[in-house]
Amino acid sequence: MVSIAIDDALKNHCPDLKLGCLQCTVGIEKKHPELLNLIQTSLSAIRGELKIEDISKLPPIAAARKGYKKVGKDPARYRLSAESLLRRIVKGNNLYQINNVVDLLNLVSIKTGISIGGYDAEKISGQAIFGIGKENEPYEGIGRGALNIHQMPVFRDEKGAFGSPTSDSARTMVTEKTTTFLMVFFGFGGMEEKLNAAIDYAIDLLSKFTSASDFERKVI
Repeated sequence: MVSIAIDDALKNHCPDLKLGCLQCTVGIEKKHPELLNLIQTSLSAIRGELKIEDISKLPPIAAARKGYKKVGKDPARYRLSAESLLRRIVKGNNLYQINNVVDLLNLVSIKTGISIGGYDAEKISGQAIFGIGKENEPYEGIGRGALNIHQMPVFRDEKGAFGSPTSDSARTMVTEKTTTFLMVFFGFGGMEEKLNAAIDYAIDLLSKFTSASDFERKVI
């Protein structure tokens, strides 16, 4: 598994922060009909159960929003990915269909309320350290272009910033060529039990819909 650590500066701001980590070998498919049916069923259930004003109160999202505020980032302007996905769903929109791996990551996120980073592990150089973004630090979010990561919790490797709970980066994004997949579950309120349950769910989906193997997991 990619070596992952939490920077002391971020840990000082967010002492309860935990990261759930899952790495495996996957097979990428553009579409998986059974997975897409499961996603549509989940979207319908969420729309029937959740109001938009309640999304930010969900425990994993509320804890992450507090974490953003502690490091100086506005969580209303730079929303957590789980919050953005759920708001999109409750407003009546469907999720974007990317591929089986990214689609199931989004499913785990909306079912748990946990923001999850998804990376091509082979594109990460050296150790991945979760810290705080610096002023004018370059970062290209997927589908977002340049993203201001100053004072945002962010992953870095030897090449620079590559992942955040708001948006994954173009540099380490999952593509049809990805074979080694890394998921990081951001637990700002600790939530080790919930992180492990989310990892269990992800393993189940990955096994069913991507023929995944060689699972490695840990919570740090």
